[in-house]
Formats: sequence, structure tokens, C-alpha cells
Amino acid sequence: MSTITVERRVHVEAPPAAVLPHLADLTRWRSWSPWEGADPDLHREYTGDPGTVGATYAWSGNRKAGAGTMRVTEVEPSGVGIALDFTKPFRSSNVIRFELTPSGTDTDTDTDTGFGSGTCTDVVWRMESPRTFMTRIFPLEKLVGPDFEKGLRQLKATVERG
Repeated sequence: MSTITVERRVHVEAPPAAVLPHLADLTRWRSWSPWEGADPDLHREYTGDPGTVGATYAWSGNRKAGAGTMRVTEVEPSGVGIALDFTKPFRSSNVIRFELTPSGTDTDTDTDTGFGSGTCTDVVWRMESPRTFMTRIFPLEKLVGPDFEKGLRQLKATVERG
């Protein structure tokens, strides 16, 4: 089965080490997620060690918020992987990847991360989803692309505020 990829980018004026916790720790998504506020009565449940592989977030809400789970599958200095499973409004399993690339004028290599320390980070938010009947009816690019853009703007503002 083929897949559909939705991807957006943003440049953040902070090093990758400052961005990473906002992505890996699912409890911190409340400060920047584009879907925050879709349901003021949203039920949330977090399990596992925040910011580590295996940590999960489950939600259930109104028609707009839907229901599903996210599970952190990878946390590396270069990015975060997340398994995203929706149960409402329809079932869908997706793979999320946030890629963090240092950018800026400082090219000294950090001995812990192996990256140039940089002063900034280019963030890519990518989602891969199986091509299904539902994705033909609801094109993901139009459905979630604008949400990714909003979320990345909010992530940038959150991280840059410190």
C-alpha cells in the first residue's frame, strides 16, 4: 500500500537541545499543539516517563478533537519519532517524525550530540499515512497541512520565548 506524506518546516532561533524537549515530552505539547483548544473538555491521559521512548498520550474529545494515542518511538538529538493512531473520527495509523537540523554560524561540534552547536534549528514535521479510501475523500495535505503550519509557528514562539 502506498503512503501519503505531509511535511512542513520552520526555522527556530534556538539550538536543537532547546527544541527537543518540546517535541519528545508529550505533556509539553499543550503549549504549542495546533489542536489545543479544539475541545475545552478534552480527556487526556499520559503514561510512561515524559520525553522518553515508550511515553504515551491518549486523548478523547468532541467531534473536532476526535480520539487516539501517540507513542514516542525515538528520541535522538536529530529528532523525535512518534506512532500516531486515531480511533475517531476514523481509524488511521500514522508515523510522525520531527527532524532537527542545527543551522547558524557556529560550526563547533558538540561532543555530546555530535552536531555543530549552531544557534538555530531547522525543524521539519513530517507525517506518513497509508493511502486509503478515507484519504481520497479527505485529502491529508489540505486537512493537516495548515495545522502543521500553525503548530510550527506556535512551537517556534514557545521555544524562542524560553
